[in-house]
Amino acid sequence: MNEAVTGALTSRLTALADDELILAQRNSEWTGHAPILEEDIALANIAQDELGHATVWLGLLEPFSGRSPDEMAFFRDAEDFLNVQMVELPKGDWAFTMLRQYLFDAYEHILIEALLASTYQPLADAAAKFRGEEMYHLRHTHLWVERLGLGTDESNRRMQDALDILWPAAGQLFVPLPDDHLLVHEGIFPDLAILQDQWVAIVRPHLTAAGLTFPAEIANTAARGFHTEHMATLLADMQLVARWEPDGEW
Repeated sequence: MNEAVTGALTSRLTALADDELILAQRNSEWTGHAPILEEDIALANIAQDELGHATVWLGLLEPFSGRSPDEMAFFRDAEDFLNVQMVELPKGDWAFTMLRQYLFDAYEHILIEALLASTYQPLADAAAKFRGEEMYHLRHTHLWVERLGLGTDESNRRMQDALDILWPAAGQLFVPLPDDHLLVHEGIFPDLAILQDQWVAIVRPHLTAAGLTFPAEIANTAARGFHTEHMATLLADMQLVARWEPDGEW
């Protein structure tokens, strides 16, 4: 693997890890506050899965970055993270959280399926490991979208409000990093434009069947690394203990 491809892979692994790490942090904020006990446990498990996946991606990154997963998670500042803005937005209400997770789960589902064929074996192996968990996540949030969209006038309104924010925000998932084309050429990572078409084919019919109306498609095309004002506050909470005791073992 030449230096340019290695650099592209380093950035992409960072982005994969950061999406899952930050979403796990947001979802963990529901612990003890979900609308029913069963969902409190279910979302905590999903957050734990996302955190575990982030740890695997960061572990694959470590030989290139020279930094451990804990160092990458707790000792970087906001501008060094490559997650999409969608995952750092405040948790909002239950409709917002379930719809965000659904849109992300659908993205991960098609991404994981594509990564199974990666020519970089560690990526393919990780995808195979995650596949079952991601299928469960998608089934879970698929049902919640239906339940809330077709529930009451109030639940439908809340879902529509969430979709108005999240639909354009989700566009950033498919904005390539500057050197992604090198990974696509080598068969390491899939073409995000193709994945976006597959993602739309999954989510649009389901959201329409759930009684939701799509907003004007002004997609967020910001490059990864540019964050909302919410990111600094999220990191301050997430990194507090580690930065307070940097020599501790976690």
